[in-house]
Amino acid sequence: MQKVLMGVVATITFAVVVLSAQEKEYRPTCNMCPGTYVPNTEIQAYVKRAIANRLTDQQIRQVDIGKANVGIAVVYRGKIDNPQATVAEHDLVSEVYHVIDGSATLVLGPDLVGKERRPSTETTVRLLNGPGNNSKAIRNGVAYEIKSGDVVVIPAGTGHQFTKIDDHVAYVMVRVDPDKVTPHKTEADSKADLLTDGRGTAGGGAGATSPAQPAGSPGRGRGNR
Repeated sequence: MQKVLMGVVATITFAVVVLSAQEKEYRPTCNMCPGTYVPNTEIQAYVKRAIANRLTDQQIRQVDIGKANVGIAVVYRGKIDNPQATVAEHDLVSEVYHVIDGSATLVLGPDLVGKERRPSTETTVRLLNGPGNNSKAIRNGVAYEIKSGDVVVIPAGTGHQFTKIDDHVAYVMVRVDPDKVTPHKTEADSKADLLTDGRGTAGGGAGATSPAQPAGSPGRGRGNR
């Protein structure tokens, strides 16, 4: 009996040693990468420019974290009340919203009705959220009443539709881009961008169609979407 027990103990010990030897050695997916800091003053500068020039979606940073790019944007949307508002969807980029001001009704869902491909030349596709679609509606979409402090996670392929904004809504957006389809944007790039009126880099509103102009030039906005 004692020999049997000793054999079992030896077998277990050997298995533990083998498993320990086989344990994978992990390394950071972003080797010696610096951290990124975005001050609230910079965020508010983008919000101020959005209001002044009727811009919607503005990228502040786009950072390479190794296996993915992570973007930090600020979005400002004005008042609307439209149950048939256009639905947006992005094929490869997921988004996280953190509402910092205002309130809105946001409808989410993956089953899109009447999809239409976004042109690859659009500012939003090239610079902000990569390829995707617009659609007429979301089948069985779920409506959420979002307000300051709330967080929303929108996976790639999920439609999102603002059907009502009481007065305005502003949110910081984190974009997760594992396929790295969008270009990097550094702190220096952001400072240079803020010296313009934003029409060459913003998505939605005036920024989707108008060329970049020096800061202070009069705007020609088309709305907030």
